[in-house]
Amino acid sequence: MKLLYLSCHSVLEYDEIKLFHELGIDVFSPGAYVEPSNPGDSTLRPSIPGLVYDPETLAEFHRIGQNFPGEDNKNHLTKEFVDRFDVVMVMHRSDWITGNWEAIKHKPIIWRTIGQSVQQIEEIITSYRKKGRIIIVRYSPLERVIPGFAGEDAVIRFYKDPADYGNWIGNEIKVITLAQNMKARGRFMGYEHLLGATEGLERRIYGPTDPGSDTGVPGGRISFEELQNQLRVSRAYLYTGTAPASYTLNFIEAWMTGIPVVALGRELGIIKDFREVPTYEVDRIIENGITGYTGNTISELKSKIKLLFDDWDHARQISQAAREVAIAVFGKEKIRPEWEAFFKSL
Repeated sequence: MKLLYLSCHSVLEYDEIKLFHELGIDVFSPGAYVEPSNPGDSTLRPSIPGLVYDPETLAEFHRIGQNFPGEDNKNHLTKEFVDRFDVVMVMHRSDWITGNWEAIKHKPIIWRTIGQSVQQIEEIITSYRKKGRIIIVRYSPLERVIPGFAGEDAVIRFYKDPADYGNWIGNEIKVITLAQNMKARGRFMGYEHLLGATEGLERRIYGPTDPGSDTGVPGGRISFEELQNQLRVSRAYLYTGTAPASYTLNFIEAWMTGIPVVALGRELGIIKDFREVPTYEVDRIIENGITGYTGNTISELKSKIKLLFDDWDHARQISQAAREVAIAVFGKEKIRPEWEAFFKSL
């Protein structure tokens, strides 16, 4: 099978095209991995060994861009280019379906959700589903509560490889968070909740930050290797989510590493704008006090972080239980056969 994979999230792109390549899918992803051995931002995720694109396909994609300088080639696909593939997969962006409809409508189109869908997007997908073969792969069952829900053909969660995340030590008494441009996206990422819950504690926010957008918390951009290391050595992880997502990749990475996670509960985990769409799932995935903690007040979150700071044996128990469940829910060997069965069904 030849798959055109249109990505808007480089970390998920890395995870999924790496897995698809291992499954024997002939995948072409003109996103951050348009050059698989030289990704657009190697500090986020590394190259993908063994993944090589057909040079004519790559050249044709670049030729499209010559007609639209400064724009994203993915907005201007041609039927001739799409005909190189058997299936088109679109990550979240409904405009890549609507804008490229004449070029892609004759192919099976997989719409892959990432937790950022809202009623308007669902209604667009519903209308185009009546015009062509759009196959919906959800990333969480809780997306069914989104107003205008367009349906689903499969639910396949994000995954992580346990070989990449583990060996938690927790010897550094600090609480960390992984986030991108957290201050600038504050109300969607629980920025104020994080500041309150970690005030007076040793804390870090790791991840890309907009120039000039100082979070007021030490951290910043680090390499993938250092990210893995910080998850191993830090004592606790505060998860604030990205509304309206059910869960995010950084939660899986932390949980699977075994760093004890303290997460926003339902009252804090759904900001006011999205309270009518209760898609937040982390407080249902975590078993409070067993595989992590959730809190519905700032003081509750802070008290759980302090507990983990002060009680090493308890933190270790949380770590062991969390990693075991994380692998069962999000592990590669759980998700790999689900994708394999899905592709065989097409």
